[in-house]
Amino acid sequence: MSDVILAVEDLTVSFDGFKAVDGLNFYVEKDELHVVIGPNGAGKTTLLDMICGKTKPSSGSIRFKDLDLTGMIEYQITRAGVGRKFQTPSVYEDLSVEDNLEISYPKQRNVLGSLFFRRDRDLREKLQSVSDAVYLRESLPVKAGFLSHGQKQWLEIGMLLMQDPELLLLDEPVAGMSQRERELTAELLGRISRGRSTVVIEHDMGFVRSIAHKVTVLHQGKKLAEGSMEQVQNDPRVIDVYLGH
Repeated sequence: MSDVILAVEDLTVSFDGFKAVDGLNFYVEKDELHVVIGPNGAGKTTLLDMICGKTKPSSGSIRFKDLDLTGMIEYQITRAGVGRKFQTPSVYEDLSVEDNLEISYPKQRNVLGSLFFRRDRDLREKLQSVSDAVYLRESLPVKAGFLSHGQKQWLEIGMLLMQDPELLLLDEPVAGMSQRERELTAELLGRISRGRSTVVIEHDMGFVRSIAHKVTVLHQGKKLAEGSMEQVQNDPRVIDVYLGH
């Protein structure tokens, strides 16, 4: 367990008596790109909500390195090194790509701060490297509202990268993208997952096959199967409840 950076154990959360996640054990290792799949209502997004502090579990524990995340609130978890991207891109559409990235820099936490913050050499280099990584260097002066849906997804990933998280949580990062954008996103995740751990929720099995080191299948809030993509896609239980439909 020495290589485990995230340990979720006996995790349960109930909403009005319904267990959205039920006694789940889930582990992510250092530098691992771990994909979570499963039918709608399986508890995938709820799992990410609990890891990032958006939802409090009814019982169980979530440990990130040596920290107990269950006792922390969202901004503390973010500052501890956990970055979360939601299903729908959340960017400042009236600001440029560059300003969106700059706002996410750890030395400033809001729009007002960016107005009085001087761009030093470290920040300028960070802006260039991150915008390169997410295919937006040529779009730095463009208002985020003019980007395509896929580019907005990339921008939000870039905003997370500005914070240098050790653990990235990405909820359906290729939803609504073109085939070419999906291919580029697969390359992007392959690059940015070197040196950090990444958890991805996704439904596109071709995309999952192209990126995943390990796949966990959830069903009715419980772990149904886990292993390589080849292992889970040949599991009769997974075929029955998910892939077969």
